[in-house]
Amino acid sequence: MSGPIKIVTEAAQSFSFSRRATMLGFMQAGVGVLLASRMAWIAVAENERYELLAESNRVNLTLLPPRRGWIVDRAGTPIANNRTDFRIDLIPERLTDAEGTLGKLSQLLALDTEALNRIRRDLQNARGFTPVPVAENLDWDRYASVVVRQPELPGVAPTQGYARNYPSGAAVAHLVGYVGGATADQYKETKDPLFLTPGFKLGKDGLEKALESTLRGAPGAKRVEVTARGRPVRDLETRRDVPGKTVRLTIDAGLQEYAARRLGNESGTVVVIDTLDGSILTMASMPAYDPNSFSDGISQIEWGMMSSDDHLPLTNKALQGLYPPGSTFKPATALAALRSGIDPDRTVYCGGGYQLGNRFFRCLGRHGSVNLHRAIARSCNTYFYTMGREVGMDAVAAAARELGLGAEYPLPFPSQRYGTIPDPAWKLRKYDQKWTPSDTLNAAIGQGYILTSPLQLAVQTSRIASGRRLVPRILADTPIVAPMLDVPPERMELIRSGMDEVVNGAGTAVRSRLQLDGIRMGGKTGTAQVRRIAGGARGGMNVPWKYRDHGLFIGFAPVEQPRYAVSVVIEHGMSGSGAAAPVARDVLTYLFDRQRALDSLAVLEENWGGDIRTRMAVKADAYRAARANPAPVDPAADTATPPSGNTE
Repeated sequence: MSGPIKIVTEAAQSFSFSRRATMLGFMQAGVGVLLASRMAWIAVAENERYELLAESNRVNLTLLPPRRGWIVDRAGTPIANNRTDFRIDLIPERLTDAEGTLGKLSQLLALDTEALNRIRRDLQNARGFTPVPVAENLDWDRYASVVVRQPELPGVAPTQGYARNYPSGAAVAHLVGYVGGATADQYKETKDPLFLTPGFKLGKDGLEKALESTLRGAPGAKRVEVTARGRPVRDLETRRDVPGKTVRLTIDAGLQEYAARRLGNESGTVVVIDTLDGSILTMASMPAYDPNSFSDGISQIEWGMMSSDDHLPLTNKALQGLYPPGSTFKPATALAALRSGIDPDRTVYCGGGYQLGNRFFRCLGRHGSVNLHRAIARSCNTYFYTMGREVGMDAVAAAARELGLGAEYPLPFPSQRYGTIPDPAWKLRKYDQKWTPSDTLNAAIGQGYILTSPLQLAVQTSRIASGRRLVPRILADTPIVAPMLDVPPERMELIRSGMDEVVNGAGTAVRSRLQLDGIRMGGKTGTAQVRRIAGGARGGMNVPWKYRDHGLFIGFAPVEQPRYAVSVVIEHGMSGSGAAAPVARDVLTYLFDRQRALDSLAVLEENWGGDIRTRMAVKADAYRAARANPAPVDPAADTATPPSGNTE
């Protein structure tokens, strides 16, 4: 039998319905309050955020690369400035026929295969309306040829901007460096959207890199109204960029270009310092690259040519080249002798060398009895062997450091090498070996472990000439601090007198005396051995270029009241008097008689095959021709056999 039957009355049904309706009403009210609260939050609290999102959908903001600050010389002459840049970009989203457009652009802009392949790769990786560079730094004719045909070239975007320009080209390459596009790693590190902006360049080397924060400036911006799909509708407004600051150097732009040209086809460097305040007037290193080409984007062929060049056009030899100073170090040994109390009139007999145990250290000749003055003038090794042995290497090293050798200077360059001024503690620390008397003899004449840079040699000369502890500077607004050296002036005058005799008496550089009335140059030649040659032969014409001796010269002028100090290093030049001293003579002549120096240079460049740009162009053409038609290799040739007389 079933249970009791529950009778549902009308009142009970009415109560149940009312309760459910009330609960549903509360739930609906809660949802309504929640929605209203959310709408209020969005409309009030997050109003600014959504306005920005809406605006970003409607307006496309494009950064405009800032104009870099100029780099000018001491007189305001531009060394690096900006020029109008005509460029062509592609907008991937607007391209209807990529290959057809590239074909037309190739004809209009004379694009080579390498450039076309690069554009195709960039198009594959590009997205939407991000521009893809096609060509930049175009001349007006090529730019205009694209502009007039733009209606038939959908996706092509001609643009005007600014590009870096170096009026002196290769002459200032290692001084100012160059600019280039930001790398992917640089963007990942900074997340700066400016790094992705077409046409933006930043410093890659030299002063351009070291002074990037000063030279860059602030970008501008352009607002363009776009459709929901990103297609431009109209330009709204443009905010101009803020150019970078101008940097003034101590460099003399005319002297810098002259020094670079005067080096000719040699591999070498010239540094000139003002002895009044340590200002670097020129710091030329040749051969070099054209920074305009690097900034525009160098081709693989050009890069291969420079990378394989044994004259190292990519190296700043003034700061990064290290060389045994040879006889240009002898003034430091002379200073050590004077500081140790040795009488400058004391004579040493030179019979052609110095005997140390069972080893004979040769001199450059047989000079007879020589005192300090005559030893500097004739570059007598025997005298300096004797002085170095007597005073000891610690005293020689201390004198060298007092003259600025072995030091690193506060200059705004990415890298600088400071060489080696050795002493007994240094050798023990580095090689775990004791210093020997033969080490002292080698060091006393600037060989052995000693390595210096051309900049340091110029600093040494400026300190000898001025008697003050000059510190080289290249920024014109750098403070000048130059206390007197810890050397009595009369002792420094003895060294200057010997260097005067080198050029104007019976010394080693008499053929390079200044041909100027009333102005004399003092100096010191040096020939630094690169490699020991069997049989005692020196590295001259009978050995390959890379094994020949370096030619060095340091000098100052005028002798009576020194104003300029110069150092010249000619790699594998074989002779300081024959290769380096004539360059120093002409560079100093430029400072006193510009026209005479330029007239002399014109004759030299005619024999060399033209100016720097002309010779570089000829060399590049020859390299391309050799790459296109490589010479056959003779399998019978024995390339491993060294030339006669070149074995150790």
